[in-house]
Amino acid sequence: MENTVTLYLDVDGVVCPFGPAGHTPWDSAWHYAYAGMLEVAYAAELVAALNRLAVWPGLRCVWLTSWEELAPAVLCPVTGLKGSSWPVLTAGGSGGGAEWWKLEAIQADVGRNTPERIIWVDDQLAFERRAQAWARILGRRALLVSPDPRTGLSPADLEAVRAFARPPDPKV
Repeated sequence: MENTVTLYLDVDGVVCPFGPAGHTPWDSAWHYAYAGMLEVAYAAELVAALNRLAVWPGLRCVWLTSWEELAPAVLCPVTGLKGSSWPVLTAGGSGGGAEWWKLEAIQADVGRNTPERIIWVDDQLAFERRAQAWARILGRRALLVSPDPRTGLSPADLEAVRAFARPPDPKV
């Protein structure tokens, strides 16, 4: 059985933290790069780990970020993240209304692509009740990871992602 998992990845507060200070959660210095008109901070170890994860068989990586097309076009070249060919979900003109555009976009993508399991990484997830409720409906098919936006995705967060993305044990 093929492992089909989709990883939906945000940028701000996940790959690039807000106002980083001290060392990364990877116990290294922050790297800085100019991404278009702004400077971003990132952990080189996180980028390397995401690059290793993204090539797993059966794992589809998708950008779900307000950066939209700028993530693959601008962020990837300056950080070394090999996500320039990942699909990009967009707000598609929505930005108002009661629903969070990212929730609408992920629901539409899951409906179109029907992955067995999904992983959604966004620092806002801890505050989005409707997204949490939707994930509860999916049950064991969904993993939501909401990193601390000041540090971004930590080694423990990434290990949870890796563990969830691994193919299920066929003996179970």
